[in-house]
Amino acid sequence: MLMMVLKKGAIYALVAVAMNLLNGFTGLFSLGQSGFMLIGANIYAIFTIETGNRAQVYQYYGGGIIQFTLPTLVSIILGGLVAAFFAFLIGLPVLRLKSDYLAIATLGFAEIIRAIFQYDGLGPITNGSNLLRKFVVFETALFPFAVAGACILLIALMIHSTYGRAFKAIRDDEIAAEAMGINLFRHKQMSFVISSFFAGIGGALLAMYQTTVQAKAFTAAMTYEILLIVVIGGMGSISGSILASFLFVAASEWWLRFLDNVTVIGTFKVPLMRSGFRMVVFSVIIMAVVLFYRQGIMGDKELSLHRLGARFTRKKGGADHG
Repeated sequence: MLMMVLKKGAIYALVAVAMNLLNGFTGLFSLGQSGFMLIGANIYAIFTIETGNRAQVYQYYGGGIIQFTLPTLVSIILGGLVAAFFAFLIGLPVLRLKSDYLAIATLGFAEIIRAIFQYDGLGPITNGSNLLRKFVVFETALFPFAVAGACILLIALMIHSTYGRAFKAIRDDEIAAEAMGINLFRHKQMSFVISSFFAGIGGALLAMYQTTVQAKAFTAAMTYEILLIVVIGGMGSISGSILASFLFVAASEWWLRFLDNVTVIGTFKVPLMRSGFRMVVFSVIIMAVVLFYRQGIMGDKELSLHRLGARFTRKKGGADHG
């Protein structure tokens, strides 16, 4: 269970950091994360199913029309690129408008993509509403951590570059940023496309983790989960998103699991301890965190050994002085 939580936590950390790049660092509000993850997951699965297994997987579509496979890393990157391409197309008309329109457009896009991938006419490619399976999964336990870690590192490097400073300037004040010579549309588009690219890669990793892919599973609720993680961790904090991802997955998938089990004490059956109660308690905890920690766990700060050391030194100095 611990390894499963860590793997899923690493995948969610990547998707949350990608969303934070757009929402927290650029000030744009997108609700299309599940759609971009769906694209990445499906593209990866489609191109890594072994040729010999395609007849069984695509049994309702004559074995499908794609009769070749691509290497694992190539398929993961391809999933990210296709997601980025769709983000580029969506961004052309929407990014010139206010951020609210982007949220509405991306939410609608995610639902449209989910319907398209389930469309029977595309079944020879997407397998319609049926499961995609028998594709390549994690060969080693370290694979998701290595890929997610490398992607998060790339995002962090971008945030600390001149592009990252331009993103933050747009977030803080668009008028002032434009007065400084920053091309608002170009930088918004760049942030949106890059965020979607890494969301697509996260979707591919999620497919490997789950071992099957079905379009109907990538609902708006998945986007809301990622958004909650970003808010809990702190808008504008990479380390906050990472910490919140692991805490979120551990709480929802592990620590609170016992609440779904029917509990009997002697002859008395606890009425609330049944299937679904776990999510009720989890939702209450999330509400409490959002209400009492409005800036999130980290706010807009980053976790660093230097800051931890300085805080420990201050506490130790205060204790010695007392």
